[in-house]
Amino acid sequence: MTLWHTGTLAFVLIVFSLGVYLLAANQLYRRFDAGVRTTVEGISRLLAYELVEGESEPQAIHSALNEHYFPDQAAAIFDAQGHLLEEKALPNNIHADLPNRLLLPDGDEIRFLNAPGRNNDNEKLRVATRRVNLTHEKSYLIVVSQGLTEVSNDLAMLRSVFLTAVPAALLLAWFGGLFLARKSLAPVLEMSQGARRISAESLGERLPITNPRDELGQLAATFNELLARLQESFIKQRQFVADASHELRTPLHIIHTATEVILERPQREVSEYQETLAIINEQTRRLNKIVEDLFTLARADSGQRKLEPHDFYLDELITETARAAAVLAGRKKISVEFGETVEAPYRGDEALLRQMLLNLLDNSIKHTHPGGQIVLRLGRTDSTYSVVVADTGTGIPVEAQPHIFERFYRADKARTRSLNENGGSGAGLGLSIAHWIAEAHGGSLNLQHSDHTGSQFRITLPANQVD
Repeated sequence: MTLWHTGTLAFVLIVFSLGVYLLAANQLYRRFDAGVRTTVEGISRLLAYELVEGESEPQAIHSALNEHYFPDQAAAIFDAQGHLLEEKALPNNIHADLPNRLLLPDGDEIRFLNAPGRNNDNEKLRVATRRVNLTHEKSYLIVVSQGLTEVSNDLAMLRSVFLTAVPAALLLAWFGGLFLARKSLAPVLEMSQGARRISAESLGERLPITNPRDELGQLAATFNELLARLQESFIKQRQFVADASHELRTPLHIIHTATEVILERPQREVSEYQETLAIINEQTRRLNKIVEDLFTLARADSGQRKLEPHDFYLDELITETARAAAVLAGRKKISVEFGETVEAPYRGDEALLRQMLLNLLDNSIKHTHPGGQIVLRLGRTDSTYSVVVADTGTGIPVEAQPHIFERFYRADKARTRSLNENGGSGAGLGLSIAHWIAEAHGGSLNLQHSDHTGSQFRITLPANQVD
């Protein structure tokens, strides 16, 4: 960053200095040439005037050279063949020598050129030459010379200023750029060091934010938000693994205990073997249900469980599901009712939607006392289907209602496993899976109310998925 900044500044300063130098040199030379031109024109006019007034040629030439004041300039008048008629030299040995005849003007214009001094080649002279034609037979060459020492000194001083100021400015810009770059990037270094310290075991750490209003502060804040989401995901993952291990350990422990008990004595009654096998079978089915639910959630989280939509009728699916649930509910003398409804064509994953409804009905059957009632209702607005599952069960405690869709969450941790006879896993995964299925179809699953009179869940599905 400092190199780019200094390089750009160097380019700008060099171009600027070069432009100023050329402009200054042009102005100095124009002003210098204007003074020499004035002298040439003055001598020309004075020579013509003296000759017209009848002065002799030597007297007119002498008057033209000496009556005009030009202290820093040497002047000379030559005839048309280049012979010196008269010269006014300067004390420092500056002469107005006639240039090469090839460089002499043909007309009345003034021609400028640079020439070395007579005794000092390092001294440059500015020479102006003009041909003055008084008659067809008579013409003169007027030559004026002036040393360029003053102009050269001014330009040399300007070069010295630029050669000193530009490197000094670049040096200052270099150190200033380094200071500003390091100061500006110091938060990046702190963020880098902070990020290097963060690992899976220290996701609670956050990057330092020096100024939350600038771009780096916003970047650090965004990164901290990402860390917060990762930390939450890691916590959920660890909790998920711990809860899954706990849920799997209980049925495995029951199977292991029942097997050890039956193997303690080699000779037992057939009824005892049958009872033990029934326990093992029940716990095996429970394990299988837990593993299937875990597999479903794992595929859902990884995005591998894609929907397989096709056209079907939602009212027919609900009717079939209600009939299947009625068989399970009949064991507890619970009635399942589903009122009449109009046709409800829908496009979605029928298997997942059936699982969602069964999970909700299974949850209602578990928590409804014998003699209770479960009701299913299907309604439709212009853009949505609404499925309501209501029961007359024990209800869900108020403090537990915000957590019922969390995995492995159960409002009553001490609930006995005898409620699993209807095939539920009892692991607190049913509602979580149902919630995911509803959202996967672009809908939602919400608990509308729950108290001592029972609970009511509402499923909302977009009707625009219908072909």
